[in-house]
Amino acid sequence: MTKGDKLPGEKRRQAIIQWLGENNAPITGSELAKRSGVSRQVIVQDISLLKAKSYDIFATSQGYMLLPKATSQVTTKLLACKHDFSHTIDELYIMVDHGLFVRDVIIEHPLYGELTASLMIQSRQDADQFYENMRQSKASLLSALTEGIHLHTVEAEHASQIELASQALEKAGILLKETD
Repeated sequence: MTKGDKLPGEKRRQAIIQWLGENNAPITGSELAKRSGVSRQVIVQDISLLKAKSYDIFATSQGYMLLPKATSQVTTKLLACKHDFSHTIDELYIMVDHGLFVRDVIIEHPLYGELTASLMIQSRQDADQFYENMRQSKASLLSALTEGIHLHTVEAEHASQIELASQALEKAGILLKETD
């Protein structure tokens, strides 16, 4: 496709699925718009239509990702954590260093109830990018609304990875214990 060419709707949405499926890293809406020859707003609409067709697309702070269909058994668990801003990167490093995929962060807000934000962090590089985006934007963590208390949905190939990560988080004073 040459610059200025515009893909028609259904072909564009098929191309978006293909591009997301071929990438392990997120792709920004602006990049998808550039590749498609349309505006970013058209891409946002396309993503909504694709989600409505049950494509597992997640919007992260780094762009859009298509989650692969599960071909193996994955263990999922919620980890309850508590820490201040300064321990954010430590928490993420511990989890990804143990092979965990950090799907999201969840807080229980007194007015809005449960709030969930997609993270999609699976490597130190992802963690560094998240931390840098947070630092540059000067945005607060969701957990700032709950005195540092939050949950993470994590996934791993083996339950033992989650157990070892939990032990390391506890040792670092990040895992929320029943006595806290």
